[in-house]
Amino acid sequence: MNTHRDHHEPTGSAAEQPITLRSPGELADALPYLLGFHPSDSVVMVALHGERGRFGGRLRLGIPRSPAEWPPVADQLAECLIEGSERRGSRPDAIVAFLCQDPGAGETGRQVMERLRPLAQRLRTACGSLDVPVHEVLCISDGRFWSYCCPDPRCCPPEGTGLALPGTSVMAAAAAYAGVQVRGSLREMEARLAPWTDPAAVAAQERALDHAGASLVPRILIEGSREKVGAETLTLARSLMERLGETPTGGTRADTEDDRLITDDEAAAVLLGLQDRVTRDRAAEWMEGPDAAPALRLWRALSRRCVGPYAEHATAPLTLAGWVAWSTGDDPGARVALGLALRLDPRYVFAQLLHQACNEGLDPETLRRCLREERVARALPGPRATSRRTKPRAARPPGPRRVPEPKRSRLDAGAARGRDVAVRRGGQRGTRSGR
Repeated sequence: MNTHRDHHEPTGSAAEQPITLRSPGELADALPYLLGFHPSDSVVMVALHGERGRFGGRLRLGIPRSPAEWPPVADQLAECLIEGSERRGSRPDAIVAFLCQDPGAGETGRQVMERLRPLAQRLRTACGSLDVPVHEVLCISDGRFWSYCCPDPRCCPPEGTGLALPGTSVMAAAAAYAGVQVRGSLREMEARLAPWTDPAAVAAQERALDHAGASLVPRILIEGSREKVGAETLTLARSLMERLGETPTGGTRADTEDDRLITDDEAAAVLLGLQDRVTRDRAAEWMEGPDAAPALRLWRALSRRCVGPYAEHATAPLTLAGWVAWSTGDDPGARVALGLALRLDPRYVFAQLLHQACNEGLDPETLRRCLREERVARALPGPRATSRRTKPRAARPPGPRRVPEPKRSRLDAGAARGRDVAVRRGGQRGTRSGR
């Protein structure tokens, strides 16, 4: 059977032997370790390189609800994965794909597999049209997996095959030896960043956001006040970071404790201030050393405060959370946060660039260096350039008041430059000073 090829995933240091996966079952069991979490309701595609099928770049996207969206999504995923690999200097020799979705009410795992079969076929034809074969497409549902490519019922029976018990697969053993951890499910990771749902808490936070918008936006529209508001935002954010840093974190109630430490008015003031991308760029400098952990806790907490009509305001703190996570070596957490940011605003440049760079395995050090240089330059005596400022636009009266902002900031440009530099160097990671 030509789909059961060996595939290899390096674990730990470069000196260690890579792990070899020899069957669809081992591929299915390895998926959470490839991503760092258990994907749910997801299309996952992984590039393979060389005769031995070394794993390369990987992409994850939520499965579109409408089958009408499947063809363009399949085409886009195939193009992104293949072109991203080419930018790093190595076109994939093949691809493996996974469709992960739990059964709906009254549905079985096998019915999920049959319902998603057209999407699996479209992924295969999309990659094939770009001259990259798909060696395997697996459907994972209800604790079982099915192969769309293997016709042999002896190894891939029609009723599916049960997944290995957690921690018992060959990949689990290798990951444990290498210190690789699986965070839980994608749904659980997204829940840590999702807006509050308690009606009383939502109503109180929405009132605070309304009040902050009514007072903040008019100040920004007055010439010269934008910089002052930005400075106040950063001062308050730094104060909240210090407060969080003084409180140990850990356990399942960590997020609840962080929420308790930040008042509604404080959260609203920082959230509105972060809508100015120049202020956001300054906040992004808290990405390493002792600043990183409390900053990440703050950005997560603020993301949860973007309730009701203020949902899109979460784009900035989600992007900052993704950036700090990536900078400190938490690629799975970064992908989840940046994916949520792009779900809210697909055109948010900083999130786009970070998500692409993280998915392609680039090194965040180039962007960290850019931010350090910006911080040093601000500290030097002499006039600062003002070209980054744009003339404020009039605020729209209906709905939540948003801070007028430039479409592309210096940090956006720095992220793009860092991505290009890393690609030219081969996309290899260096030492992560943020670890």
